[in-house]
Amino acid sequence: MPEFLLELFSEEIPARMQARGADDLCRAFAAAAAPVLEGAPRGFHGPRRIGLVATLRAGVTTEGKEERGPRSSAPPAALEGFLRKHGATRDRLEEQGGFWVLRKPGETIAARDLLARTLPGLVRGFGWPKSMRWNGPFTWVRPLHRILAILDGEVVPFAIEDLPGLLSGNETEGHRIMAPGAFAVRSAAEHEAGLRQRRVILDAAERAKAIEDGLAELAAAKGVSIVPDRGLLEEVAGLVEWPVPLLGRIDDAFMDLPPEVMRTTMRVNQRYFALVTPDGSAAPYFGVVANIAATDGGATLVAGNERVLRARLSDARFFWDADRRQALEDFLPKLDGVVFHAKLGTQGQRVARLERLARWIAPQVGADPDLAARAARLAKADLASGMVGEFPELQGVMGRYYARHGGEDPRVADAIGTQYKPLGPGDAVPAEPVGIAVALADKIDTLAGFFAVDERPTGSGDPFALRRAALGVIRIVRENRLRLRLSDAFAEAFFGFPQAVGVTPEPEFGMAVAQDVMKTGWQAPRGGAHPPMVAAFAAGLVDFLAERLRVQLRAEGARHDVVSAAFGAGGGDDLLRLLARADALKALVESETGTNLLAAYKRAQNILRIEEKKDGPHAGAVDPALLAATEEVALAAALGTAEPAAAAALAREDHGAAMSALAALRAPVDAFFDRVTVNDPAPELRRNRLRLLARLRTAMDAVADFSRIEG
Repeated sequence: MPEFLLELFSEEIPARMQARGADDLCRAFAAAAAPVLEGAPRGFHGPRRIGLVATLRAGVTTEGKEERGPRSSAPPAALEGFLRKHGATRDRLEEQGGFWVLRKPGETIAARDLLARTLPGLVRGFGWPKSMRWNGPFTWVRPLHRILAILDGEVVPFAIEDLPGLLSGNETEGHRIMAPGAFAVRSAAEHEAGLRQRRVILDAAERAKAIEDGLAELAAAKGVSIVPDRGLLEEVAGLVEWPVPLLGRIDDAFMDLPPEVMRTTMRVNQRYFALVTPDGSAAPYFGVVANIAATDGGATLVAGNERVLRARLSDARFFWDADRRQALEDFLPKLDGVVFHAKLGTQGQRVARLERLARWIAPQVGADPDLAARAARLAKADLASGMVGEFPELQGVMGRYYARHGGEDPRVADAIGTQYKPLGPGDAVPAEPVGIAVALADKIDTLAGFFAVDERPTGSGDPFALRRAALGVIRIVRENRLRLRLSDAFAEAFFGFPQAVGVTPEPEFGMAVAQDVMKTGWQAPRGGAHPPMVAAFAAGLVDFLAERLRVQLRAEGARHDVVSAAFGAGGGDDLLRLLARADALKALVESETGTNLLAAYKRAQNILRIEEKKDGPHAGAVDPALLAATEEVALAAALGTAEPAAAAALAREDHGAAMSALAALRAPVDAFFDRVTVNDPAPELRRNRLRLLARLRTAMDAVADFSRIEG
C-alpha cells in the first residue's frame, strides 16, 4: 500500500510543545484521511519539525445511499430546494411511499486527491498552545519554512492560502550548522536516513537514549552518577537534533550550597543535569548536552558553560547568604501583604489558620501540639525569602534549611520540608507525626477553603489542584494507618476562616454555611455536634475524598463494583474502615459461598422489588407464629444469629468477621429458595415471607451495599 510522509519544517519549536503537537497532527490527519487510512499514523517530532508517516489505500469507493426528500404532493419550490441542496436533477428522483427519494451513487476517492483537498485546511487550522504571525494572517508556533508531502514517492501538491509562496514539496533540511541546506527525499526510510547523514536524529526516544547513555558513560568514568530526571531528559531531547553529551565541573566554592539549590539552578536556568557521588552527596560535576560535535571535543563549550554556571551559582549564593541573615520567623510579616486567594485572604491569614488546625490535628496523629503549631506557623515563611522568590520550586525545602540554621527543633524543620508532600504518585508521604500534622493541615485547609467559596473541580479543570490535595490526604492517612475523623477536621478547618464566624463580612465566602453561621454567631464546637449546615459541608468534602479513593482503588486494580458496594453502605469519615470493608467484601464475593449468597440476595431483591410495587413495602417484623415451613424457620433463626454477630463485628471493626457472619446464611437461604414458595396463596404467609426476605436484605445491606455488585 502507498506510504505517505508529511513533515512541517519550521523555526525552533518549544520543547514542551513538540510531542503534543505531533500527537495532535496524527489525530487531525486520521480524521481528515479516514476513508483511505490503513492503521494509525506514526508521528515524529524534533526541535524544527513535526510530522507523520501513514499507510494509505490508493483509493476507495464509497457505497451509494438514498436521501429522502419532500412528499410527492409538496409544492414544486420544496422539491427544487431539495435538488439544489444535493446538486441533483429531477431524472435522479424516484417516488417511494409518497416521498421523493434521491439515489446517490457511490464515488471513488483517490488518496492523492483527498490529501490535496484536505491538507491545506489541516495545516491552516492546526492549533498550538501559543502561536505567532510573521507573514500575513497565517499563524503557527514558529515561522513555517517547508512542507514535505510525499505519497508513494511523488509530491502531493497543495498550497496554504494564507501563506503565499509556501508550496508542498519533496525537500527537507538537515542540521542547521553541521549540514545546512535542503535535500530531496522520496520515502520515510530515505527521509530518516538522509537526516541522520546530515546530523539529525529524527526519533525523540532515540535522542533521549543517546543523551542518557552518553551522560551515564561520562559520569561512570568519574565514579559518579546522574540524578534521574525524566522530565529534563525529554525536554533536552527536544532542544537538540544531534545530542553530544558533555561533562563540566562545578567550582569548589559553591559545593557548600544545598544540593537542591544547585540542582534547581542548573535545571531551571541552564537545563544541566546534576550528578551525585556513591554516598548520595552532590558531585562537583554537571552534565550538559551540546547540539553540535565540536572539533575540539567540546572543550570550548564546556568552558563556556562552566562560566555561565559560576554566574548562576553566584546569584544563588547571594540569596542563600542574604536569607540566613535573619530568622525564618522574621519573614512572616511580609506574608500579610501576599494574597493567597481573593476570597480567602492573605498568606498571613492562612498561616494563622494552619497553626490552629495543625494544633487540633496533632493529638490525633501522635504529634506534640506545640511543635505542630510551631511548624505550621513557620511553614510558609520561606515564601517571602529571596531564594524562593527566585526559585518557587524550592518552597518548603528552603524553609527547612533556614529553620535548622535558626536552631528550630529538627522535627519542626523537617515538617516544614515535607508540608507539600506527596507531590505525586511516586513521592513519599510524611511519616513523622509533626510532619503528618502540618501536611494534613495544609491540604485540609486548602480543600475546605476552596469548597467554601465554590471553587470546586469540574470535569474540565482543577485550577487549584484540589484533586491532588485530596489524594495527598488519602495517601497520608492510608500509608500511616491513621484513624482521623475527617468530618471533624473539615469542620474545624472551616471555622478557622474569619468569614465563618462573622469576624469579616465579605460576601465572597459564598456558602450558605457561612451565612447560617453568621446569623447564629456559632463558634467551633469542642466535642459537640456541628450545626447542620456545617455538618453537611464537611460531609460533602468527605464524599469528595471517598470518590477520589474509589478512583485510586480502581486504578490499583480493585473491582469497581466491590469498591462501590463497600462505600455504599456508608462508612462515616474513616478511610481505613472503608478500606478494610472493601478488602473483606472482596474476599467474600470471590469465594464460592459469597457467589451463591450474592445470587440469593439478588433473587430476594428482585422478588421484593416486584412485590413492593403491588402492596409494599414489606418492612414489618416477621411473625414467628406464621413461619410454617422448616426452611423459613431455619432462615429466621440464622438471621437471628447473623444479624447481631455482624453488628458486633462491625462495631469492633472486624469486617472479616462481619462477612463470615453473612456467609453462615448461605445454606438456610439456599434451602429457603429451594423449598419455600414466597407468593403463597395465603396472604398472611406471603406477607410474612416477604418480610423475612426484607430482613435478609437489610441484614446484608448493613454490611455492604450488595445491590452494586455485578454478577
